[in-house]
Amino acid sequence: MAILINENTRIIVQGFTGKIGTFHAQDMINYGAKVVGGVTPGKGGQAHLGLPVFNTVKQAVDQAGAEASIVFVPPAFAADSIMEAADAGIKYCVAITDGIPTQDMMKVKNFLRRFPEDERMILTGPNCAGTISPGRSMLGIMPGHIYMPGNVGIVGRSGTLGYEAADQLKRLGIGVSTSVGIGGDPINGSSHRDILEHFEQDPETKVVLMIGEIGGPQEVEAGMFAKEHMAKPLVSYIAGLTAPEGRRMGHAGAIISAAGESAAEKVAMLKDLGVTIAPTPSAMGETVAAVLAKLA
Repeated sequence: MAILINENTRIIVQGFTGKIGTFHAQDMINYGAKVVGGVTPGKGGQAHLGLPVFNTVKQAVDQAGAEASIVFVPPAFAADSIMEAADAGIKYCVAITDGIPTQDMMKVKNFLRRFPEDERMILTGPNCAGTISPGRSMLGIMPGHIYMPGNVGIVGRSGTLGYEAADQLKRLGIGVSTSVGIGGDPINGSSHRDILEHFEQDPETKVVLMIGEIGGPQEVEAGMFAKEHMAKPLVSYIAGLTAPEGRRMGHAGAIISAAGESAAEKVAMLKDLGVTIAPTPSAMGETVAAVLAKLA
C-alpha cells in the first residue's frame, strides 16, 4: 500500500498548458502517474501532451474521473484554484506554487472547514515538492529516479532534504512507501501530525522519517501525537541548529519567533517524547537504518 496516491489515482494538472505545468506534467506521465488531463480556463476542448484540456476542475472530475490535482498556478490566482478543486470534489490536492499570500491561504483553510471532515479535500503545500509513492505514482516535482519502493515513510517541509533522505536510504538498500512534502509556508494545508496519522494507518510503512526545521510548533505537536497514538517508530531531523533568532531561513515559515521554535529546543522536546533524532542531515539514512535493524 501507500498513502494519498497510488498507481490508480487519476490526476489532473491545474495550469496544465503553462511552461512549468507542461514540464512537470510530462515528467509525471513519464514516471507512470495516471495523468488524465489538465485545466486551463479558456482552452477547454483542446489537447495538450495528448490529453484533454478542461476549462474547469468540475469538468475534469465529471468527464475524466479526476481524483487528485496538482497546482501550477501563479500565486495571485492559486488560492482560487485550490478552492475550485475542493468544490469540484477533488480528494487530494498538491499546491506547488510558492508565494501565495498568507491571507489567501487563511481563506483556503476556512473554505475547507466548511466541508464535513470525511468529505474534506486533503491539501499539501503550498511551496512544496509534492508527493511520491515510489514505483506507483508521482504528484510533484521531485526527481523520481532517486526513490526506491519500500517501507519507510517520509514527511518534511523541505523538498531538497526529502530528496537527500531518499537518496541516502536508496544507497543503503532501503526503500520508501510514500514521501510527502507539506511545504515551508507559515500556513499550509496539512501538518506533520496529519501525515503521521496516515502513515500510522498504512500497513506497509514500518518507520517514519520526519524532516523539520525552525519556526512554528508543528514538529513538536507531531512528536506528541507519535508518543500517544503511534506504534511505529518516528525518526526526525530538524534543520537550522545555527539559525539566528528573528531571521527567516529559506522558507517563509522558517523563522524563530517564539520560545520552543529553535532547532535545539525542538530537538530537546522531541527526544523527551521518545523520537529518535538524526544529528546531521548526512546521518538521516543511517539513523533510519539503525531503527529498522532494531525492529528486525
